[in-house]
Amino acid sequence: MEYQDLSIFKVPSTFRGRSKIVVQLWWILQATLFAWSPQAFYGWRAFLLRLFGAQIGKNVKIRSSVEVTYPWKVKIGDYTWVGQNAVLYSLGNITIGNHVSISHRVYVNTGGHEYDKKTFDIFSKPVVIEDECWITTDVYVAPGVTIGKGTIVSARSSVLKDLPAGKICVGTPAKPIKDRNPST
Repeated sequence: MEYQDLSIFKVPSTFRGRSKIVVQLWWILQATLFAWSPQAFYGWRAFLLRLFGAQIGKNVKIRSSVEVTYPWKVKIGDYTWVGQNAVLYSLGNITIGNHVSISHRVYVNTGGHEYDKKTFDIFSKPVVIEDECWITTDVYVAPGVTIGKGTIVSARSSVLKDLPAGKICVGTPAKPIKDRNPST
């Protein structure tokens, strides 16, 4: 039985959303001007992302070690933080709301392969992280997931399905364990 034949795999011509030249230029700038910028240069990194089509809100703090695959598929709201070594694997659209904290080593994944096809076709599904969420350290977010407003996802959890608003979620797969009741 043959499960996959990578010799026949092809990325669809419109999949990336920009030309190969633009993709390569972004990856070069990300590995140099973006990654080498001092920690406090949040505005500079936001400028570079906007230059390549990302929609970045006001007072967004993105660390220099963040990896963004295709910035033109990323939208980040106001007053949002993206921590050290976070990955926005934006084969599909990623929408992150206002006042969101994406902690260190979070991996937001929007793509994968059709494992049940010999051609191993690539796919993308959007990820939405609504306003006021906290995605804590080392969380994996799977393609096609929406995380509801105000939800906290605990460290090292894997978000494989949508999570409701206003919950604290834990585990692999992440599940709500209690309501989030903020004090004023």
